[in-house]
Amino acid sequence: MPLIWSAISAHGYGHAAQVVPVLNELGRQIPALSVILRTNVPRHFFESRMTLPWELRPAQMDIGCLQHGPLTMDWDATWHAHRTFHANWEARLKEETLAIREACPELVIGNTPYLAMAAGAAAGVPTVAIASLSWDEILQDHVDPAQPWHAAILENIRRAYGQAQLLLRLTPGLPMPAFHRAIDIGPIAHPLPPARAQLRAQLTIPNEDALVLVAFGGIRFEALPFDRMESMRGIQFLIDGPVPPHYRRVHSLAPLSERFSTILSSVDVIMTKPGYGTTLEAVAAHVPVVYVRRYDFTEENQLVSYLHRYGRGVELSRADFLEARWEPAIRQALALPTPAAPPPASTGAVDAAMQLLPFLQTSER
Repeated sequence: MPLIWSAISAHGYGHAAQVVPVLNELGRQIPALSVILRTNVPRHFFESRMTLPWELRPAQMDIGCLQHGPLTMDWDATWHAHRTFHANWEARLKEETLAIREACPELVIGNTPYLAMAAGAAAGVPTVAIASLSWDEILQDHVDPAQPWHAAILENIRRAYGQAQLLLRLTPGLPMPAFHRAIDIGPIAHPLPPARAQLRAQLTIPNEDALVLVAFGGIRFEALPFDRMESMRGIQFLIDGPVPPHYRRVHSLAPLSERFSTILSSVDVIMTKPGYGTTLEAVAAHVPVVYVRRYDFTEENQLVSYLHRYGRGVELSRADFLEARWEPAIRQALALPTPAAPPPASTGAVDAAMQLLPFLQTSER
């Protein structure tokens, strides 16, 4: 029975959301396939999404970025967390290499923990990255020349990435030159069919009101401007988190049974930060986006360009977001015309599977 060791960054759920469709496609083509998920992404994320046998083995695979809420990056804390992570790098690498050897997988894939790339190579197992970003690309714009250890850590990350046999670079994706060989693949976006009438019936929302999903990649705000949200006529909101009593135009996702992807396809506008999963699913589902940028996270530029080329997007400044001046941007998004150019076909999962199958089919012979 072929086995994949799948290492996944736990910086939000976006990395797991890119990997799961690839694993499911591989499982469809190789019914005996099973997966070890090496990640701190919680079990519940996978339970409703994975369609092949899997086992969760929690471990911290990387740092990613530390932040205060969904919009404020803490680069100083991020660098110090990386320094701690790398202080015992050789021991981490040895431990992870041993874990991979004991599992005896046919293939290691990563999105995008560089520790897994180095450990897979050290274990003598074919090692492939599937990603739209790498952590060296994210960190490189925030290197402080006065802190030489920043550059040393960055070099260590790039060296680890360079040990992968292959990068399957998602569309849209950063260049990621640390990988010596790369193949471009299509986007990964598979929004579920909408259930607009069912959703509105559950929430008792009239058809004439616009429904706005406020979703910032699984990272909640400490507070939302509920009074201002309640006062926007003809607009109702759906949020990830509790809603205080007495608000009638703001609703929580918690009691809904529908998958998040179904909900995303069923709303009129999504308010979010530019992240791969939400942006691409919104474009594929033809749902307009009101987005709030961070301006210090490299991947944003390509996602915003993709959104404006193939979807409908309106930027809301951080100041207007924090002051709850949302209504003009929401109404502008609702009025945007359908874009002339259709988005690229969402072939990323199938494309990736076709590249990975040769590694796995060898073990079946």
